[in-house]
Amino acid sequence: MNVSIGYPSLADGETVFTVPGSAFKFGAGALRELGEDMRLLGASRVALFTDANVAATELLTTARDALKGAGVDVAVYDAVRVEPTDASFAEAAAFAVEGRFDGYVSLGGGSVIDTAKIANLLATHPDDLVAYVNAPLGRAKAVPGPLSPHIACPTTCGTGSETTGVAVFDMVEQKVKTGISSKFLRPSLALVDPETTHSLPPGVVAATGFDVLTHAIESFTARPFDSRQKANPATRPPYQGANPYSDIGAEAAIRIGGRHLVEAVQNTHDMTARHPLMFAATLAGQAFGNAGVHIPHAMSYSVAGLNHDYVARGYERAHPMVPHGISVVINAPAAFRFTGPARPERHLQAAAALGADVTGAGPEEGGALLAERLIAMMKATGIAAGLAEIGYGEDDIPALVEGAYAQQRLLAQSPRPVSRDDLAAIYRDAMSY
Repeated sequence: MNVSIGYPSLADGETVFTVPGSAFKFGAGALRELGEDMRLLGASRVALFTDANVAATELLTTARDALKGAGVDVAVYDAVRVEPTDASFAEAAAFAVEGRFDGYVSLGGGSVIDTAKIANLLATHPDDLVAYVNAPLGRAKAVPGPLSPHIACPTTCGTGSETTGVAVFDMVEQKVKTGISSKFLRPSLALVDPETTHSLPPGVVAATGFDVLTHAIESFTARPFDSRQKANPATRPPYQGANPYSDIGAEAAIRIGGRHLVEAVQNTHDMTARHPLMFAATLAGQAFGNAGVHIPHAMSYSVAGLNHDYVARGYERAHPMVPHGISVVINAPAAFRFTGPARPERHLQAAAALGADVTGAGPEEGGALLAERLIAMMKATGIAAGLAEIGYGEDDIPALVEGAYAQQRLLAQSPRPVSRDDLAAIYRDAMSY
């Protein structure tokens, strides 16, 4: 390995990584246990956050009945916006403040889970939303302390938000996505029921499934935790870099996604392929919540933030936007071609786990093989194969770069330092595959 490309080993480097707890239960029918789980957390009046699509299904009835059956009072907020904004977060927070809840439930995809996180935060520790936003877009105020109990019930096989302390949203005026990160945002319990995915359109399964894969691959290829200067325990960052714990979940999630994602999208008569994807999402959430993600996610924020006209397959009933999973994976092949030389063995290992034929390949081919396998899967599932397909061109690259370069919290996890010029080259490579 040519260490001059990436981050060299440090004589006084970090020797410790931490593993924050993320409690979760997994299995068909788990949603029916929601009421007892919330009662055990001590809540008696809860806000149940969801979106209009989920609210129109039996899932909402199941969740609400489970809560009421356990003697828990529940108020439903079904106005969550898919791909939330600063304004939609503010509206949800106002509902939470007015309701004086002592517990929260999120029933939906990552947008719903993230909205419940922020509503809980702003009701528990009131301040302007921007106060908690990561620098340089916000003031990066630390979350002061614990929040009210929150049970996250994901209904998509992709986000991983049910196990992380991160909430992502669109800052509309700035035309960029950003996030708030704190260990206190992590839900108290993730209740993962794979049966909740059965009503998802294939396009949504594809987009969220690729979010799982990129979470996992970015965590697995992130800079190593011991490439950092040794930190004071109180200031050790939430995203620590790849470590032995995160590697286990990340590689397993890559392997599961490589085996089941295409089948789950193409076979609309058999829902069983969606079940392992749901488990992979939780594994990947545990991994990236510990190790971090890097270039594809940093690039995704401007891809989604600058385009509000695209209508993705499966999202026809939502407002026009680039779904998060698409905004991430559309950059990923180009990004992994760039990072491949920094951790070649890791990229080759990830390519093999994803299902690429690596027979006779050397580590230096890992980035290219990983990119090729991802592109093949994107085309097999109907995901847009390049930025040009969703409306971007050469003239958009400067604005895309500025939005991505602002995400230094994520770019710091890259195994290879990345400049504005590097980002421009990666965006250019991602225009068409």
